[in-house]
Amino acid sequence: MLRNTPASAPDGLPFRLITLRNGAGLVVTLMDWGATLLSVRVPLSDGTVREAILGCAGPEQYPQHEAYFGASVGRYANRIADSRFELDGKEINVVPSQGVNQLHGGPEGFDKRRWTYQSQSDREVVFSLDSADGDQGFPGNLKATARYTLTDDNRITIEYRATVDAPCPVNMTNHVYFNLNGERSDVRNHKLHILADEYLPVDEGGIPRSGLKAVAGTSFDFRTAKRIADDFLSDDDQKKVQGYDHAFLLQTQGDVRREAAHLWSDDERLQMAVYTTAPALQFYSGNFLKGTPSREPGSYEAWQGLALESEFLPDSPNHPEWPQPDCVLRPGDEYISVTAYQFIPA
Repeated sequence: MLRNTPASAPDGLPFRLITLRNGAGLVVTLMDWGATLLSVRVPLSDGTVREAILGCAGPEQYPQHEAYFGASVGRYANRIADSRFELDGKEINVVPSQGVNQLHGGPEGFDKRRWTYQSQSDREVVFSLDSADGDQGFPGNLKATARYTLTDDNRITIEYRATVDAPCPVNMTNHVYFNLNGERSDVRNHKLHILADEYLPVDEGGIPRSGLKAVAGTSFDFRTAKRIADDFLSDDDQKKVQGYDHAFLLQTQGDVRREAAHLWSDDERLQMAVYTTAPALQFYSGNFLKGTPSREPGSYEAWQGLALESEFLPDSPNHPEWPQPDCVLRPGDEYISVTAYQFIPA
């Protein structure tokens, strides 16, 4: 079902919303502004329905905050240090959006664009977007698609594709935030499992200044499921960014058939499994959510939602030595990133 809203987007036209449903009763709402995931309503075994993601009361609030709720992020998700990188012997300067660094593709990234509906059905929608040469400082013309598909096992599969006519780093993700309790509660009481042996420490600006570090013996070891609160703010790497906001290099190494992470609500009546072709997950514990408009009257507090963003490691254009595929997309090749979030009612 496709409908226009009375409210206007920043381009003066209505937001366009679409609702998807699967045979198990999962209901998902999206909009074309930012190819954004607005709502995920999961039926539980007792017949109640639980909203699994964070969101605002109306579409018009999404462009007014900086949390990237459910948005498609690009060309390059996460941070590029000093908004510069070298590509084929040439220095490329992109537009800063967080101090001197670029975050999530720049001040006018893909989350702040109207995507075009390519096709839609009850269980799938495909959006497309064209990004011109020089957009936010990135070289070459880029064409992107975002495909959202529901399956009867309660998976939301998000597939990003892109092609370019000049070499350019590409790193797209969806910045959805989860709270499986279905209410404004402290997500640090969720239990989390991340299948990763290494994480990437960052400075106060979220920029990696050294290499990957083993999770063993640190608060970043989620190889055995634990409450997020158990080791929260227990070391300097967390304290620099007021919690978890770090990339984990996954054991799955791009195998979308293998589970990369698992999340449990406080009461364990709703679980979520994560599968991805991406080499890393950025686990963000919602450290700076305070004041962001919420779906209910009022606003969120810090740590009331968490993100598990599938992507390349942050600042990868400046670190070709890292053990992951090359983040530079070249003409004739296609960028493909697939991530599935599977909701498991108990």
